[in-house]
Amino acid sequence: MSGEVLINLTPMETRVAVVENGVLQEAFVERSRRRGIVGNIYKGKVVRVLPGMQAAFVDIGLDRAAFIHAHEVMPPGTPADEQLSIGHLLHEGQALVVQVTKDPIGSKGARLTTHLSVPSRYLVYMPDAPHHGVSQRIEDERERERLRGLIEEAQGQQSLEVVGGFIVRTAAEGVGLEELAADMHFLLRLWRKVGERRVTAGAPSVIYDDLPLFMRILRDVMRDDIEKVRIDSRENHVKLIEFAEEFMPTAVERIEHYAGERPIFDLFSVEDEIQKALGRKVQLKSGGYLVIDPTEAMTTIDVNTGGYVGHRNLEETIFKTNLEAATAIARQLRLRNLGGIIIIDFIDMEDTEHQRQVLRMLEKSLERDHAKTKCTGVTELGLVQLTRKRTRESLEQTLCEACPTCGGRGTLKTPETVCYEIFREILREERAYSAETYMVLAAQAVVDRLLDEESAAVADLEEFIGKPIRFQVEGHYSQEQYDIVLM
Repeated sequence: MSGEVLINLTPMETRVAVVENGVLQEAFVERSRRRGIVGNIYKGKVVRVLPGMQAAFVDIGLDRAAFIHAHEVMPPGTPADEQLSIGHLLHEGQALVVQVTKDPIGSKGARLTTHLSVPSRYLVYMPDAPHHGVSQRIEDERERERLRGLIEEAQGQQSLEVVGGFIVRTAAEGVGLEELAADMHFLLRLWRKVGERRVTAGAPSVIYDDLPLFMRILRDVMRDDIEKVRIDSRENHVKLIEFAEEFMPTAVERIEHYAGERPIFDLFSVEDEIQKALGRKVQLKSGGYLVIDPTEAMTTIDVNTGGYVGHRNLEETIFKTNLEAATAIARQLRLRNLGGIIIIDFIDMEDTEHQRQVLRMLEKSLERDHAKTKCTGVTELGLVQLTRKRTRESLEQTLCEACPTCGGRGTLKTPETVCYEIFREILREERAYSAETYMVLAAQAVVDRLLDEESAAVADLEEFIGKPIRFQVEGHYSQEQYDIVLM
């Protein structure tokens, strides 16, 4: 597996593409006006306590108040039966130091916690946690024990006081004492600065800002299989090199400035792939396809054989399509950054061994995903349920908005439906006001239908009310829009 990271920087926007084996796997977009705030630490002010929801709203200086649940205020690991009510924990007007765990998405405000943590390349520092831990993705028990031992050793070497605990990140697999001790020292220095700002800052204000996207990506995504990091900004290339020299010396030689004629996102067809990721339909190589529909509650994914007719028998055709779909779905989840509940409707398989293999392929493909995923297996209806942690907006939410014509429904009323609505409205107006003449202003398609297919119905209506009805085309009206003018 070989990978590249492409970074496209402009003053207004930063875009990052993670490419594996020549195929786009992840895309990140951050606008200077709307930067992601996950990981930022704020000193906020409690504006409303909601006992009925065991939660509170906190003003952290954003357009919408952020939301914090009672269990995020209690000390970590508090048993459920010992949880206090939100009214005992917080009161209106109280200053509170919080960290953002989820960006504001749609109409929902940011999610907060008081369990603060600060990440570096190999470690996450949690000042309130009483113990150390190792990432669950490191499965080798001997390696886990080695890393626990190194953490204890690195802690003994520190000149600064260590309060709280550290989590060893997946990237630390195989690293030595020196790297961990350096990371620990950096985090303790950083936390000391944050501690000073906690005391002096007013509420609401930012007391810790996470790194900009292009540095964050280097910190979080950089693995041995990433061969190149290409950045198309000379100024930020220098900053990235300086950052890597301090925290990731092994990555320095893999960072290069891209000075090519073609835009950097034209490499590996990244631009085209992003455009495709905004569509509902995803074509599979075999001829099958996926249909992806995000909704408020969950995302549904339907698998279809499409043009793939197979070679041997139906069961084999279905099995091969489902196997290919499993790999494609894992990629689409990463690329589109779909989170929350995801329901996959694979094509029904009779053979339980085939079901097991498809499920195993899906789980194996999801292993490379940075976001935490949990697959619950096949339901009675033959659906696969999984959850994926959502921390920021999906690609579609970042780049698109709801259609103003249909309001995000994806459908419009037919001209026929609008015609019958107009007839009913004219009858209503006639009973209420009894005008001399009625002028109908509507879209071209609606007026065409009123003058053609519905002309007999219009004549009947004129006769019934005893008044003439005229029509006028309004070019800027959408298909559903109309007005009736009384004359």
